[in-house]
Amino acid sequence: MLTSKHSISAAKPLLERYFWPLLALIWFAATGLDRLWLHLDQRLPAWDQADYLNSALDHGRALGLLAGGGWQGWQPLLDLSPKIPPLASLLNGTVLAIAGDHPDQAAWALSLWFGLLLLVVALWGRELMGAGLGLGAALLCCLMPLLAELRVDYVLEIPVCASCTWALWLLGRWLKGGKWPQALAAAGAIAAALLIKQSALLVLLLPVLWVSLSALWLGGPRRLQLLAAMALVLALLLPWLQHNLVTTLGGTQRATLESAAREGDPNASSLAGWLWYPKRLPALVGELPLFGGIAGLLIATWRRPVAKKWFWLSGCLAAGALLTVLSPNKDPRYLAPLLPLLALVLARGWLALPLPLLGLGFVVAGGLTASTRARAIERQGTPPEPLEAIVRFLQAQKPMAARTLIVVPSTGSLNQHNVSYYGRRAGGQLVGRQLGNNPAQIPAALASAEQLLLGTGFQGSVGTEAQVFSDSIRNSGLFKLEQSWPKPWGGTFELWQRKQTAPKAKGFADRFPLLAAGLAEGPKGLTPLFDAIGVQHQLDGHRSYQVQVRQQALTELRRDPNNAKALWSLALLGVLQNRALEAEQWFARLEQLEPQNPWPPAYRAVVLNAAWQPWRARAVADAGQKRSANPVLEGLGDLSGALSGEIWRLGELQKSLPKAVQAVEQQLAK
Repeated sequence: MLTSKHSISAAKPLLERYFWPLLALIWFAATGLDRLWLHLDQRLPAWDQADYLNSALDHGRALGLLAGGGWQGWQPLLDLSPKIPPLASLLNGTVLAIAGDHPDQAAWALSLWFGLLLLVVALWGRELMGAGLGLGAALLCCLMPLLAELRVDYVLEIPVCASCTWALWLLGRWLKGGKWPQALAAAGAIAAALLIKQSALLVLLLPVLWVSLSALWLGGPRRLQLLAAMALVLALLLPWLQHNLVTTLGGTQRATLESAAREGDPNASSLAGWLWYPKRLPALVGELPLFGGIAGLLIATWRRPVAKKWFWLSGCLAAGALLTVLSPNKDPRYLAPLLPLLALVLARGWLALPLPLLGLGFVVAGGLTASTRARAIERQGTPPEPLEAIVRFLQAQKPMAARTLIVVPSTGSLNQHNVSYYGRRAGGQLVGRQLGNNPAQIPAALASAEQLLLGTGFQGSVGTEAQVFSDSIRNSGLFKLEQSWPKPWGGTFELWQRKQTAPKAKGFADRFPLLAAGLAEGPKGLTPLFDAIGVQHQLDGHRSYQVQVRQQALTELRRDPNNAKALWSLALLGVLQNRALEAEQWFARLEQLEPQNPWPPAYRAVVLNAAWQPWRARAVADAGQKRSANPVLEGLGDLSGALSGEIWRLGELQKSLPKAVQAVEQQLAK
């Protein structure tokens, strides 16, 4: 009888010979099970899932691939990804155009991303120790409960897993080989990962630094390769990053620091922070794959020391784990990009076990994962979830009419995000927006809202203020109950429609010039302005007022080139539409019109910095400070100067910036 070692050795030629068919079989099997799960599971996309589906739909429309959109140029395309990079949405939107826009059809994109992940893991494993390791690691990726869950969960973690693993593999090949094609391929993969989600940095940052320092140390052509690779990464990242820098920074802060504080996540300064992920690892990887792999690793290490070719993989795994633990925001999804690397390590351990135990372990692990996924299936309640019925009712008479539905409840099965997605499928133009968490929003809703979806019973994540808001709508006499739908677990959803006889407030386009002109008074004009705009963007999800504002302002300027209200309106529109240089031109006109007012040059300096032109911002702020001394202009001048390379202004910045902040706070307090 052959020993386990001899059996595996005898199987190696067969595994090498049938490597590609076996890898394809693993992917087909995983995809088939995923499709079956999606068919049985009847849940609707919740907040995150619907948000990413909307992003894919937006990008598919912007590319002209889906009904309801068309190519309008690069700037409108970049507008669609203000916080999360666009690559996954561009590719997923293309899949929507081919597979269909039902959420289950959209999940084909995840299957393709997972196929890329299996391909990279298998090739990396075959490079390390042959086809057996590559196929075993790919199989482990299919069996890990977290990855199995994410394969049918429309979020970005599977694309991040695939792109990060691909980038690390190519980066390691460049570190070892030092050839030009390897350097450029690694750079392209790194840029792709970062253009999917910023959290890829947690996995890539330290390995990239490792390879960069090695290239500098070794010298020769590697230094030129490093410069070329960095240039390629920057060339691919800068168009999106430059266009969306401010919103990206703000979104990253909310997604990490604010989210961690709100959810009470432990940080790395505590033992609980260091143990948060290790405690959850057995459930995320699977107890049998994890502990069986560790046992095999101990046996393999006892038989033979770890080869140097494993150092890169081990180092990447350790570096990614370190930064993931140090990150303030804790979520099992953030550990997902490390699981393919862990699968390669654990597969090495499993291959050291006796062959019968290896086969039995994979079968049992597969059964346990399948059982876990089966228990996660959610079937349709009775009555069914009413989201699709609500959308059909709203679109019955005018399916393609642009309209906004105010959604007060916010549950996983019905929220403003999935209303928007279902309302815009097949070219529809119905969007959902949320109001109700702030009583201050009640007057605007009573004055301008057309259609609102209220609820009875459980309201979801909204606060108690939502009940006050809903009661105000019901008791106002301005709206009538149009239709109601029962919830599966008690309560109803109610559609309230503004009565034809109910008065409406003056259009927001008419109020906009007066609000915009408030910017001339400095920061104290910002609060009422952005409070009003924030509510309006919920009442009018299509922001249709902006077209009218622009047309009115341009008409006024043709009559009077020095019309201050029109100039303020156009400058503010440029800011709201993320057109920094366009806004700068209007602020420059206002600066000429009101030379003693410090705020036009202050706003102009801000938008120039946002447009990555700090040298111009410095000149504008310094000139404005000479005409009308102001602590805000002084701080902006020093900040812009430091950003443009005048490092000698850093000392002045330490004094002027606190004064500028204090001046703004005093203005806001008035």
